[in-house]
Amino acid sequence: MILYEYPFNERIRTYLRLEQLFRRLSLLMPRDTALDHHYCLATLFEIMDVAARADLKTDVLKDLERQKHTLNGYRGNPVIAESVLDTVIGQLDGCFAGLSSVPGKAGQSLTENDWLMSIRSRIGIPGGTCEFDLPAYYAWQHLDPARRRADLTQWVGVLMPLSESIQLLLRLLRDSGAPQKVMASGGQYVQNLPQGRSFQLLRLRMDPAPGLIPEISANRLIVSIRLMRQEGDSRLHSSTEDASFDLTLCS
Repeated sequence: MILYEYPFNERIRTYLRLEQLFRRLSLLMPRDTALDHHYCLATLFEIMDVAARADLKTDVLKDLERQKHTLNGYRGNPVIAESVLDTVIGQLDGCFAGLSSVPGKAGQSLTENDWLMSIRSRIGIPGGTCEFDLPAYYAWQHLDPARRRADLTQWVGVLMPLSESIQLLLRLLRDSGAPQKVMASGGQYVQNLPQGRSFQLLRLRMDPAPGLIPEISANRLIVSIRLMRQEGDSRLHSSTEDASFDLTLCS
């Protein structure tokens, strides 16, 4: 099954992008080759670019507080396990404290590292990190993998409070929805959303065997999904087939 996710607002879109970048970091860092560590640094710089948004840290802190307030409202509910509730609230408190302790924007301290910034200024240029452009970086790539990994761990550690906070917020958001089996008739599915309820994330899980690709559009009023198929001309064409998939709306 393939899982597709569609954010309803720019804030969740940013969270999903950062989650993907942090996931890539976690895959690249344990490897030994210099090329993997090069792309690890490139990913680190991508995260810094996204995290440089002025209100990102404030948004994450507000969401952590909002989730804590919501969960505290479940206290005394007989169907809620107090121990589990305390654990999650403790995780929210830990993330809030960790992110609050980071001065300025997430990753701002890395901009004071002149060596890193010299790489960042050239890594977007095609072939811009050759040995004749950045001999110190070329020498670093020839260090022992464990030494390079230790440097990467130190630099990435500055961003871990942001990573942990976003992972927790997205996990709680995804857990808020229940999947429902729906049918796209003639390759189209439309669902009107209930008034007075705000959704933040759509999750669509479907079998890849039929070769159908969902094109999703959604707002606070309606969800529209059109199923497409990639043909021999490498273009996407609308499908008229009936197909079922699991749909989850998370608020």
